[in-house]
Amino acid sequence: MDRPEDVKKQPRPSPGIYCFMDVVAREAEEYAKNHTSPMSELLEEIERFSLTSTAYPSMLTGRVEGRFLYFIVELLGARRIVDIGTFTGYSALAMAEASGADAQVVTIEKNPRFAQIARDFFDRSPVGAKITIRNGEALEILASLPEGETDLVFIDGDKREYGAYYRQAMRILRTGGLVIADNVLWYGKIFHPEDDDSRAVAAFNEVVNRDPGAERLFLSLRDGIYLIRKKAV
Repeated sequence: MDRPEDVKKQPRPSPGIYCFMDVVAREAEEYAKNHTSPMSELLEEIERFSLTSTAYPSMLTGRVEGRFLYFIVELLGARRIVDIGTFTGYSALAMAEASGADAQVVTIEKNPRFAQIARDFFDRSPVGAKITIRNGEALEILASLPEGETDLVFIDGDKREYGAYYRQAMRILRTGGLVIADNVLWYGKIFHPEDDDSRAVAAFNEVVNRDPGAERLFLSLRDGIYLIRKKAV
């Protein structure tokens, strides 16, 4: 989940990167969306609402990444899911729709207004009962969750806390469970980090890369996704 105020502050990239990111990548993103199966009607409504009625439309997960999460949950057979950074509820609902009838999705959101928006959408969904919204500080809530019982953690919250989220995620994950971290390219700012968010994401990437307990795959999908599997000790 990225914040537009940070995006506005980013320095203009070099001409080569500008050409690729602003022309090719924008076209590729639209092409990818048009060649990806639509999500449920309610998720498509959440997307429209997030893009037109919130101050932070770039925080939306969206169809391509939403379908990616859907596939991962379905293929993993995830039943216990933790979603860090609810926003308007898109990622949590996508994962709930992909999971089995007995699944539980805990989604964590600090902003009470976003939590209420998401709750209103969940109340309209046939799978909404699977989702529990925890409103508060993510690290405190994560620390309260039991060790080794979670199948999947989606990290999409405060970039400066990614390292701390990761430590808690690996604690609560079962062996073979997955962490999916979003925005790990952070608009390319990780290559020459000059602000706190960029430095934090770059540091997180290195922590994961050096972790002997992690099997990892760094994907350049959208703004970068880190797929991390917890190894057996």
